[in-house]
Amino acid sequence: MSQTITLSNLADKKELIVTLFSAVDSSDWNLLKNCFDDNIIYERPGYQPFIGLDKLLKFYQYERIIASGKHHIEYIAIDNNYGACWGNFIGVHKNGSKINERFADVYSFEDGKFKTRRSYFFRPAV
Repeated sequence: MSQTITLSNLADKKELIVTLFSAVDSSDWNLLKNCFDDNIIYERPGYQPFIGLDKLLKFYQYERIIASGKHHIEYIAIDNNYGACWGNFIGVHKNGSKINERFADVYSFEDGKFKTRRSYFFRPAV
């Protein structure tokens, strides 16, 4: 049976991506938690995959090398239960150096949340 994609499904998935980056940029861990499936698998260059919501939240709260900044999304693409976005992140590293990094993310969705996320950077430093 094929899934019917409606405009609201597409809009909801795009909004989830926007919400993800808003939560990360504002350090709103409760909002971030609500974006992900409990069994999320997040792959990010330079790290072992984060499997499970607890490991993902621990990364963002305590291990991430970025002190602050903002994601600027250029485009979001959605196809059924998969999505992608790309853009630029401008911020500050915990060591005080400036970060200006292009990124791309790919996602799978399940039950209105991210089931998987994979991030790509143009260098392995973030």
